[in-house]
Amino acid sequence: MSGNGTARDSRIDVHQIGGRLGAEITGVRLSGELDPEMMRQIRQALLKYKVIFFRNQGHLDEAEQEAFAHLFGEPVAHPTVPPMKGTQFVFDIDGAEGNRATAWHTDVTFVQAPVKASILRAVRLPAFGGDTVWANTTTAYQALPAKLRDLADNLWALHSNAFDYSVARPKVNSDAAKRYFEVFASTVYETEHPVVRVHPETGERTLLLGAFVRRFLDLPQADSRQLFALFQGYVTRLENTLRWRWSSGDVAIWDNRATQHVAVDDYGDQPRVVRRVSIAGDVPVGIDGRASVSRKKEPAAVASIAQAAS
Repeated sequence: MSGNGTARDSRIDVHQIGGRLGAEITGVRLSGELDPEMMRQIRQALLKYKVIFFRNQGHLDEAEQEAFAHLFGEPVAHPTVPPMKGTQFVFDIDGAEGNRATAWHTDVTFVQAPVKASILRAVRLPAFGGDTVWANTTTAYQALPAKLRDLADNLWALHSNAFDYSVARPKVNSDAAKRYFEVFASTVYETEHPVVRVHPETGERTLLLGAFVRRFLDLPQADSRQLFALFQGYVTRLENTLRWRWSSGDVAIWDNRATQHVAVDDYGDQPRVVRRVSIAGDVPVGIDGRASVSRKKEPAAVASIAQAAS
């Protein structure tokens, strides 16, 4: 097959690569002009496998990455980090600049409507290391014993970006890391989310946790920490994860409503640059039908004064 996205030949080849998530799709040259049937198949693969990969996409640049993203929905910029110069939505992730997401997280859960999907393109890679690992938060929920599922079903958590999830590493330039975090938390967000959300397309129940969780509502901080470690441990079990070794021209797309991910910080001072475009998402809804609630959006200086006074 040609894989050029024409109506005449819109089949894709999907190869499962992980036991609980992950598939590689071949026979597709990504662009902003793929036909609707091919896009339908790609979306279905994403819902089924949670994270999908395309190799040999070195023809993409920032503009073409944004054009392709429009086929998935409405691209959105990061809520606090400005987009890459000359783009509307591209989030430049440069390890040398202190941006190394070394804690397990689901993207931007500190806002009321986290993104539904992200498209990540490898631009410059280290000679070794720098893999990304994804975890399936749907099968993590399914693996919980019945009594723990009952507990999770009724928990809510406060998420915030007032947390340096990408900086606490002794080998990274501290000045660059500090500058990055100052931008990342330049506006402080706080949002209450259900710990178990209902996926709006599949109906599956999935754990909404990750590094932006500050505490569980109506529980002491010490209890929150222990419960978080317990539930998060089900997400990050090895059998629930998939590790991707990047090659030049690779593109990864993940369902942010059903996954967490982490960047492996094992490449020292080597360059590692990847670029992301995310797609606008919906407000999470718990199993009782209640939707997430935004509690704070204010400049960091104001948030710090309020916190000191409390």
